Amino acid sequence: MKKIAGWLSFILLVSLFTGCGRQETDDPAYHIYYLNKEKTKVVEQPYDLKEGKTEDMIATLLDALCTNTDSVEYQKPVPGDVTITDWSLESNQLFLYFNDNYSKMQSTDEVLCRAAVVKTLVQLPDVKYVSFYVGDAPLADSRDNVIGLMTEESFVENPGKQINSIQTTTLHLYYANADGNGLVECEKEVQYSSNISMEKLIMENLLKGPDDKNLKAPLPEGTNLVNVTTTNGICYVTLDEAFLNQNYEIQEPIVIYSIVDSLSEISTISKVQISVNGKTSGVYRDSFALDQLYEQNLDYVVSADENETVSTEAQIEETHTDVNPQQKPRRHMTYQFRLYIIEVAEDTDTRKDASLQDEQQQIAHIGGCGSGKYAGTFAMKQEILHQLQQELAAA
Repeated sequence: MKKIAGWLSFILLVSLFTGCGRQETDDPAYHIYYLNKEKTKVVEQPYDLKEGKTEDMIATLLDALCTNTDSVEYQKPVPGDVTITDWSLESNQLFLYFNDNYSKMQSTDEVLCRAAVVKTLVQLPDVKYVSFYVGDAPLADSRDNVIGLMTEESFVENPGKQINSIQTTTLHLYYANADGNGLVECEKEVQYSSNISMEKLIMENLLKGPDDKNLKAPLPEGTNLVNVTTTNGICYVTLDEAFLNQNYEIQEPIVIYSIVDSLSEISTISKVQISVNGKTSGVYRDSFALDQLYEQNLDYVVSADENETVSTEAQIEETHTDVNPQQKPRRHMTYQFRLYIIEVAEDTDTRKDASLQDEQQQIAHIGGCGSGKYAGTFAMKQEILHQLQQELAAA
């Protein structure tokens, strides 16, 4: 019995040691992201982080990111003359404040530093987004676009290439037509830095507006991109408060679906959610709830030929050749004609129901060279009537 008991004790001890050996080979829960010795990419190293309050864990990781390493193979990502002066955590968003020396970093070093810091900190369960400030100003890129909230997905791995290499791609963007009631798909070839995500590239070009003068930027002027990231097929777009500025020249579905349709051109995106400074409460204008997920909707898309607002200058060039040079440009006469129709409709209490036939009859009574602000030559009256006949035939 003693021999059996001895063998059992031996087996138990072996099992315990074996179990301890397996425990030590498990992957650590946390890593610190450093720069390799060539400063061309970020590398991860295991880090024994003591579990505790989130604030304490943040402070520990920040200290590690700013501390020199003992290895010659990698180095700390935050340079010695750059200091983190303050930080705050609000609703899963971590705000880091750096001194002015941060803005003096070389562009490649800055991107690598930012990537290492963000990748390290978003490992914490209570940190989903990180935002950088230099002094009291939000960090901006070389074109003064605010970088905003960042996640691990904000940094694209680019194996075999330098982090700031330039690539070329063709974007499919949806801008507003000149009337603001439809979307026109445009192909735009752009060059971009390889460390920018495709979502951010699309949003930046939407905000920049179209090159075609017959189209309009769909988003309110002054709107800035705070952050854009994609998780599980859902693209989360965060804009600043300028997005809420009203521009009634662009219908509200056009504003929303210019974003949704453009981003949905990326095959990995199936739905889009739009927020203002991270908040999804409320409604955009009258009917588009910000807490909803929107899918691509091409019902508002018109072809370039259907974009009815043709360049006014082109109209004048094509139709003004047989008009007396002393007459006003056709653009002005067309504008007067539209005012006249509205006024007639108001006078007869039929503004909402007035048909083109009624408008044609009213215009027919304009005298050849009569007086008044709506007077015009007989030739121009005939030209307007011809336009109306074409509209009636197409209706």
